[in-house]
Amino acid sequence: MPDYYYMPLSSPCRSALLTAKALGVELNLKHLDLMAGDQMKPEFVAINPQHCVPTLVDGDLALWESRAICAYLANQYGKDDSLYPKDPKTRAKVDRLMYFDMGTLYFRFGEYVYPVMFRGEEKPNPEKLEKLHEALGWLNGFLAGHDWAAGDHITIADHVLVASVSTFESAGIDITRHENVAAWLARCKSTMPGYAEVNQHGVDEFGKMAKAKLGTN
Repeated sequence: MPDYYYMPLSSPCRSALLTAKALGVELNLKHLDLMAGDQMKPEFVAINPQHCVPTLVDGDLALWESRAICAYLANQYGKDDSLYPKDPKTRAKVDRLMYFDMGTLYFRFGEYVYPVMFRGEEKPNPEKLEKLHEALGWLNGFLAGHDWAAGDHITIADHVLVASVSTFESAGIDITRHENVAAWLARCKSTMPGYAEVNQHGVDEFGKMAKAKLGTN
């Protein structure tokens, strides 16, 4: 059973949990409290010198970066390739969406909320919020014409994106401005395997913290 070092507040951590749940893979969960500095303990740094979560240890493989973990789990444990299609063009769409989440969508969310939540700034920057909505608008366009991020079936791109977008919603970001995103998020909540079990608690806890800092409802 792979060891999985994580913190529920972290949406990247939750994306890989959703992938594992979809695959029926049991993980040996090892909670790290980043606020308390657990990630800096020598025994964890020996596993991951970047001391970040999530981190997966599967036999002789130590792997971090959540999207790489999602891809590895699908490749290693998938009974078929539905979650991470082998067709090069379809896989490229899935990869693009995961890179979009990392480099644009979740990045812009962090640019908006993290200065207030973790760096002592008093108020969020409204220009950063509009940049986030611009990215959500792009996602809205990507979702046009099909139920899931990369087409008509759930892929690991949906696990990555929903962990992010549900976190945005919990922080008071108005997802309803983006009709396709709102409908997709509702679809994920009602039909995605393990959504309530492995995603919702962390979403709720993050939302409480974020709303208190950001002054959102």
